[in-house]
Amino acid sequence: MLQGYLVTLLVKLATMAAVASILARSNRFKAMLMRETRTLGERLELAIWLSVVFGASVATRVAGHSTYNGADLGLEGAFLAGILAGYVTGLVSGVLISLPALYPGGESLTLPLLAGVGVLGGVVRDLAPDPEEIWRFSPYFDLNIWRFFKDTRHYLRTAFHLLLFAAILVAEFLRQILAQSNLGHETAMVNVFRLNPEGVDHPLTWVALYLTTVFAVAIPLKIWNNTRNERKLEEQQRLLVEARLAALTSQINPHFLFNTLNSVSSLIRTDPDQARLMVVKLSKVLRRLLRKHENFNTLREELSFIEDYLSIELVRFGDKLRFEQDVAADTLDMLLPSMILQPLVENSIKHGISGKVEGGTIRIRTRRSGSRLCLLVEDDGVGIPEEKLATVLDHGIGVSNVHERLKVLFGNDYRMWIDSHPGQGTHIRIEVPELETNLAAVS
Repeated sequence: MLQGYLVTLLVKLATMAAVASILARSNRFKAMLMRETRTLGERLELAIWLSVVFGASVATRVAGHSTYNGADLGLEGAFLAGILAGYVTGLVSGVLISLPALYPGGESLTLPLLAGVGVLGGVVRDLAPDPEEIWRFSPYFDLNIWRFFKDTRHYLRTAFHLLLFAAILVAEFLRQILAQSNLGHETAMVNVFRLNPEGVDHPLTWVALYLTTVFAVAIPLKIWNNTRNERKLEEQQRLLVEARLAALTSQINPHFLFNTLNSVSSLIRTDPDQARLMVVKLSKVLRRLLRKHENFNTLREELSFIEDYLSIELVRFGDKLRFEQDVAADTLDMLLPSMILQPLVENSIKHGISGKVEGGTIRIRTRRSGSRLCLLVEDDGVGIPEEKLATVLDHGIGVSNVHERLKVLFGNDYRMWIDSHPGQGTHIRIEVPELETNLAAVS
C-alpha cells in the first residue's frame, strides 16, 4: 500500500515535469512567459493554454477510473495560472480545468475549489515585492527560513517565498478538507478528487503528500524560468550584435566622409569647378547613407552605391581610374551586409591605384555557388608587401572593419581571404551564405 502510494506521488512529479517541458517548447508560450504585464486578451490566452494542458491531466485521471491518479494536476495548474498572470487567468483556468471532473463522476466541489485556488494564486502574485521573485521560488522552506533571519536586507523577498510556500500548503489542505465532506450526499459520492494515504498510518506519508504538491508547483516554475533566462540571453546577444554593428558602421561612415572631404579640399584651389561637382556627388552619396539603417542590402543596391562613390573618385583621378563589373544576374537580388563593398573599393583606390603612376582598374565579380554568394574585389595596383599581408585583416579601418562585421553577423559561416603580390595587384574574396529577406529584416 505504502509503496504504491509513493509511486503515485513520484508519477505526479514526473508528469508535471513532462508537461512543463512540453509547454516550454512552444515559442508562443515562451513569448507569453516573457511578459510580466499582460492585456486582458493575453491573460485569457494564457488561461486557455494552461487549461487545455492541465484539464487534459484531469480528464486522463477521470477516464482511467483511478488507474492514473498521479496524472491529475488540476490543483497545481490552477494555482500556477494565478501566480503567473493574476486573478483573471487563475479564475478562468480553475473553472476550465475542473470541467472534466464534473462529468460523469459529479465531483461537484472541484469547480469552486480550483477557481478559488486560481484566485489564491493571483492574490499571492499581488503580494510579491517583485514579479521576478515568483521565478526564484524554492521549495526548500528550511533554506527560506534561514535566509529570513540571516539576510535582513532582503527579508521581504524571503517572506514572500515563505508565503508562497504556505499558500500551496493551504491549497492542498483545502482539497483534503473538501474531499472529506459529502454535504449530504451518499458516502460513495466523491466531491473532490484527492491523493491521500488511506490505509497507511505513518505521519510521514502526509508530509510526502504536501511536499509533492509544493514540488509540483516549483518544478514548472524552475523549468520555465530556465526558458525565460535562455530567451533573455538570446535577446541580450542580439542587442550586443546590433550594438557592435552600429559601432562598426559609425566607424566606416566618418572614415568615408573624411577621405572624401580630403579629396574635395585638394581640388578647391586647383580646380574649383571640379570641387563643386564633387560636393554635389558627395551630397547624393550622403543622402543614400542617411536613408539606410538596415544591416543588409541587396547586391543591386550595394553596386548602385559603389557607382555613386566611384563617380566622386573619378572626378579626382580622371582616366587613371577604371571600373569594371562582372556580375552574375542571379546574384543581384541576393542579400549581403550593407556597406561591405565600399571599404574594399576605397582600399583598392587608396593603397593600390593611387600609388601607381599610370593608374589602374578595379573589378567586382560575383557568382552564386550553391546557396552561397561569392564576391571578388580586385585591382591591378601596387599590391601589398608580404610582411603586411598576414596582418592586414586585423589593422586599419577598411578591410579589418569588413572582416569584423562578417564575423559578428555570420560567426564561422563565412570566408574572407586576401591574395596580393607586389606590383601585380590585390584580390579580396568573400563568401557568405545566402540569406532570406525576412531573416535579414529581423537582423
